[in-house]
Amino acid sequence: MASHNHKRVHIATFGCQMNAYDSKRMAGMLAEMGYAQVQRPDAADLIVLNTCSVRRLAEEKVYSYVGELKRLKREKPWLIIGVGGCVAQQEGDKLLKRLPHLDFVFGPDAVTSLPELVTEAIQGKRQALTKLGPPAGPGRIIVPAEPGLRAMVTVMTGCDNFCSYCVVPYVRGRERSRPAGEILDEVAALVAAGVREVTLLGQNVNSYHDPDSGLDFAGLLGRVNDVEGLWRIRFTTSHPKDLGQGLIEAMAGLNKVMEQMHLPAQSGSNRMLKAMNRGYTRERYLEQVRRLREKVPQVALGSDIIVGFPGETAEDFDQSLSLLREVRYDFLYSFKYSDRPFTKASRIEGKLEEETKSSRLVELQALQREIGLQEHQAQAGRVEELLVEGPAKHGRGLMSGRSRAGRVVNFSGGPELAGSLVMVRITLGRENSLAGELLPATGEYKA
Repeated sequence: MASHNHKRVHIATFGCQMNAYDSKRMAGMLAEMGYAQVQRPDAADLIVLNTCSVRRLAEEKVYSYVGELKRLKREKPWLIIGVGGCVAQQEGDKLLKRLPHLDFVFGPDAVTSLPELVTEAIQGKRQALTKLGPPAGPGRIIVPAEPGLRAMVTVMTGCDNFCSYCVVPYVRGRERSRPAGEILDEVAALVAAGVREVTLLGQNVNSYHDPDSGLDFAGLLGRVNDVEGLWRIRFTTSHPKDLGQGLIEAMAGLNKVMEQMHLPAQSGSNRMLKAMNRGYTRERYLEQVRRLREKVPQVALGSDIIVGFPGETAEDFDQSLSLLREVRYDFLYSFKYSDRPFTKASRIEGKLEEETKSSRLVELQALQREIGLQEHQAQAGRVEELLVEGPAKHGRGLMSGRSRAGRVVNFSGGPELAGSLVMVRITLGRENSLAGELLPATGEYKA
């Protein structure tokens, strides 16, 4: 039996916003057990890794990190180490066999079992919990002790789309929507704790349906919009094939829903989109963008692009570059293709050389930096509402906030503005942020 008289935990998070949300829930549950969070793993008596397997590089980082903990375990034999998230779901018991210094493994659907796993690990039990499926009974609402101004709330888990490159349906399971009442209770609890902006999370929020009433995602946004004390609502991710007019109308008509959408294209080539099993064409995607911008003219659009998918030709890649030029994204997540377990794409012939994938990624990212800078420079002169988050990362006497479109804006101001809504006029656009000047608290402003 391990000797465990300490209450310090280090949580290392890899991957997406869903994992960041789950890590905050873990921290909340462990706080109820008396664990205080620490930033350094060598200061902890419990280390929990929340892992990602969507891309090979993320998975490799996890194995490297876990390997480094072996020495720490020798120095502190009472140290408890657990691995959660998608790598845990994918590998299960094999992780325990491969890494004997691990104490427990748990998948995304076993997050609420973390207290029991920790307790049993302290008693010397090694185990893996990786069964996919909804938890028994109502979900737990866990609010962090100091949640901050912005928080994430999961509205659904899993995915039914089975894109040919993606491991998510295999490690997160099929789509399951949370009851609307449970989501609203969590949002209200967060607002009571000081949160002013929530981001509603799902692999494909457009597929949300309340399991009891059938309420769709546009309807859910309307319900969340009515929560008193909440100022702002964002959501991610939207699948282009499922973007309906109802959601576009909700974005246009609900005052708390921000003008920002993550609409992953993955490629600009119809041939690649078909091979990826995305369920739409380039033309259909551009039509969705047109309909959205028609109703929400100031929307900031983001996307994902994969380069080097098996069989991608120079012409296919040029189609992705031309899509960036045509849509002009405000932000972009771009990746080199990598084989993932269980996926159809991993069995496709015509894999590209690493050098080709790397050079294409460099070219794509250079183009997006150019476009992003131009889009930011075009904001000069506009008046924007900011939620002030705190001091800017760089520059003495500067505060930082986010516009309704999600852009970071730095401006001269005092710390007393943190947590408030202010109006600023944009004066300068940079690659990763904007500069602005604070406007008086009253009056009407026109760009």
